[in-house]
Amino acid sequence: QVQLMESGGGVVQAGGSLRLSCAASGTIRSVTEMGWYRQAPGKQRELVAAITSGSVTRYTDSVKGRFTISRDGANNTVSLQMNSLKSEDTAVYYCKADVIRADVVGLIAHWGRGTQVSVSS
Repeated sequence: QVQLMESGGGVVQAGGSLRLSCAASGTIRSVTEMGWYRQAPGKQRELVAAITSGSVTRYTDSVKGRFTISRDGANNTVSLQMNSLKSEDTAVYYCKADVIRADVVGLIAHWGRGTQVSVSS
């Protein structure tokens, strides 16, 4: 099994900041990419930011310049620093990890349970 533990969600006023963290654990050989997705009510789930094992990053256009994703060293942990938050950032944020497992052949995507981020106007 692979588990993703998410933390850092909460309620913040517009213009404020939050920091999300996600730690992957379990039968992991390596993680090729980790990232954060979000889904607001009535909307499709979308990529927010992702980072590869080589620290190559990608972001959705709406968060560029405001959000920063980074790897935090050991234990396959990734953080998303969210600054200048807007009401439209309100969503459930899900951590995703693309994992090469120690016990099976192939690349498998794993998802966290999600953490709520609410930004008030």
